[in-house]
Amino acid sequence: MRRVLVAALVLALAAPVLAQPKDEVRRTRLANGLTVIVRRSDVAPVVAVSLLVRMGTRWETPETAGLSNFAHAVMVKGTTRRSGAELADAVAALGGKISASGEADYSEIRASALARFWRELLGLTAELALQPKFAPEEVDRERDFVLSRLQRRHDNAPSHAFDEFYALVYGPHPYALPTLGTPASLARFDHAAVVGRYRAFYRPDRIVLAVSGQVPVDDVLAEAQRLFGAMPAGSSAMLDGTSPAPVAAARRRVIDQAAQQTQILMGGLAPPLDHRDYAAVKVLSSVLGGGMAGRLFVELRDKRALAYTATAFYEPMKEPGVIVLYLGTTPQTATQAEQALLAEVDRIKREPVPDAELARARRYLVGRYAMDRRTSERLAWYLAFYEVEAVGADYPERYRAAVEAVTAADVQRAATTYLATPVTLVLGPHPAR
Repeated sequence: MRRVLVAALVLALAAPVLAQPKDEVRRTRLANGLTVIVRRSDVAPVVAVSLLVRMGTRWETPETAGLSNFAHAVMVKGTTRRSGAELADAVAALGGKISASGEADYSEIRASALARFWRELLGLTAELALQPKFAPEEVDRERDFVLSRLQRRHDNAPSHAFDEFYALVYGPHPYALPTLGTPASLARFDHAAVVGRYRAFYRPDRIVLAVSGQVPVDDVLAEAQRLFGAMPAGSSAMLDGTSPAPVAAARRRVIDQAAQQTQILMGGLAPPLDHRDYAAVKVLSSVLGGGMAGRLFVELRDKRALAYTATAFYEPMKEPGVIVLYLGTTPQTATQAEQALLAEVDRIKREPVPDAELARARRYLVGRYAMDRRTSERLAWYLAFYEVEAVGADYPERYRAAVEAVTAADVQRAATTYLATPVTLVLGPHPAR
């Protein structure tokens, strides 16, 4: 998820909540421990597959930073049966696509196609997951490519600012590590490291396979059993150690970087996905940065012209999340913009949110959530994600109810608790100081 934050800095206002169809959903656990979830959805004549593995930044160290994503990048270069180009051609012939990547709490193989080709798509997904070739020559080629991506992220001011901000907030916790890795960690990745990572984490008890679309549920479950049921069982609990705890403390860092804009990020540690305060912090984030009606956009951008971009983020995470307040401004107004941002944080701590503003923020969240769950691709991902995060199949209903129940007092308490010691990062030309 962190990969798409910068690309989605300006959020559109949510559309009205749309009624969700009553889809058939079946969940089963194979004898070897692999979980399969199938949802028949008539949104469109397509099928989507999301195969999530409990393998990501959360299980990495500075020495192995980026290895989960790197292994998946090499994985899509081919299987023992066909090359990467042949794999891409095979999926394209189904009217679809396939890709793989690593994130913080999981790694994913995602694929989609026309619904009538669901069996072929599931077969290609299984082939990629169970028979990757990991050709040694592809490791070096992929390393060069990822190093170039890292350089582009460093040169891009918003991307660089977000990477530095997460490192500053999380400290020793592995969420501080970039999902792409670092030049030092990438230099350590060889063929043995990639294969070793794959073999350690691709265990059936760590895998969730979700399929969503116009598909026959019983037939899909039977095919999943045929394709994945032969994976040898075995516990991988030894992989799930305790991560070093991040420490909430006020810090401010300034980074000089030549750019036309100055990036200002402010925020702090926030609850994980299954915490009772999660909905309250989501509403807090929406009040401050929920689209063009959020306070940061209205007060700092529209009224005072102190920012080009003004928004807020709060991602769902298994372990502590981060609420992020973001401004993109000019070097000349950076100091004033930072002070104004601090003033907005102080105001929401001191003053209860008016009823109309609170209602708008709640509707914004529920509306965006409904809109995001309208495609087969997103439905498949949500099914697998909630299973991987172990929050329960009824989480969507519980989340909506929790958001709608958030009060002004809850928002004020969340602001006082999770923005008590805000961390600030300023990145831009020297005048930002």
